[in-house]
Amino acid sequence: MKGWLKRVAAPSQELFADEIRRESDPDTTPIELLRPRQLAVVAGRLRTVVLRTDGRSPSVEAELFDGTGQVGLVWMGRRRIVGLEAGTRLVARGRVAQLGDGRLVVYNPNYELRP
Repeated sequence: MKGWLKRVAAPSQELFADEIRRESDPDTTPIELLRPRQLAVVAGRLRTVVLRTDGRSPSVEAELFDGTGQVGLVWMGRRRIVGLEAGTRLVARGRVAQLGDGRLVVYNPNYELRP
């Protein structure tokens, strides 16, 4: 009974994070443990997917959330990637970079869509 009450009283964001953590692949690195210049494999759900056209070339930018944190994924020179939309589950592989504001990002990651 206590587990049920805890789930009812928990904010929806906490429930969503718990669900994402349960779905995560055991061979991936939790986003909260990522460090700049690290080669990493991360898994989670895309919160946002945006096309950026301000600058020399377009890029598709996404925010991946795994229940422990979030990391940006950026595909340079792309206008669209079929299958990438908010809510999509995926596994991404690449080198982690840190932006000037402290956010972490992986440029041109290899990725696999998950059901």
